Amino acid sequence: MLPAMVGSLDDRELMMRYRDGDAGAFEQLYARHKGPLYRYFLRQTAGPEFALELFQEVWTKLIQARERYVPSARFNTYLYQLAHRCLIDHWRRQAKAPVTGSAVVDELTDSGDGPDQLAARRQQLERVSRALDQLPAEQREAFLLREEGGLSLAEIAEATGVNPESAKSRLRYAVVKLRRSLDPGDLET
Repeated sequence: MLPAMVGSLDDRELMMRYRDGDAGAFEQLYARHKGPLYRYFLRQTAGPEFALELFQEVWTKLIQARERYVPSARFNTYLYQLAHRCLIDHWRRQAKAPVTGSAVVDELTDSGDGPDQLAARRQQLERVSRALDQLPAEQREAFLLREEGGLSLAEIAEATGVNPESAKSRLRYAVVKLRRSLDPGDLET
């Protein structure tokens, strides 16, 4: 299959092609999901070193499990199920409650903004990061799975091993708490 055609396949099709030996399909999956997955970990851990460790662990597990992959759910659900398990294992290894990530992802790439706009944007991102840090771990995870992973409520429930109503409650409470912490304009980044 031509590379352009691989780029037009959905994630499940790409994973099946990778399972069957197509390395280019893996490259496409990685390119599509590396940013959101890394940010998911960055916003839930103590810093970039832990986020990178977990990020690499998920991709390693995905590579190791590729021959057993069965497309029973969206690929995003499968990927974030792996991520959730790695995060839980990380917290267990740390032998303490989950720590939050105060690091703000530098989303201020060459936007062409002037110094004042960049400073305001950085402050806004730091406020959002602090507000996320204040959420209980389960609520923060549900919110990040929705925002970074693009998962539906059913997929969040599946990825985290809870029932759909629990996932819905966690997400609802997270949104309410974030809205209280931030001015409405701060959520529009």
